[in-house]
Amino acid sequence: MFKRREQAIGDLIMRNLRAQGLETPLLQKRLVEAWPMVAGEVIARYTTNVVIRNQTLFVSLNAPALRADLSMRRQEFVQKLNNYVGNQVIADIRFC
Repeated sequence: MFKRREQAIGDLIMRNLRAQGLETPLLQKRLVEAWPMVAGEVIARYTTNVVIRNQTLFVSLNAPALRADLSMRRQEFVQKLNNYVGNQVIADIRFC
């Protein structure tokens, strides 16, 4: 008789994605899509573009006053977004 190695399907999928080099792009996509939910509806309304480059999230805003306010809360958003995706995807946020 043999012993079965039961594993969760989610773990198998993530291991396969990691082996193919697709885990990071998937997490980055999830993080970009999470911006409106984490930032809130009002902030999302003023957001025009969200992009990740070199572990930095670049958020384009069309309200200069909001840009200044959010710049003071950068680390809070970094932590919330990384917690949302469950991994360390970004290290900083730049509001442009």
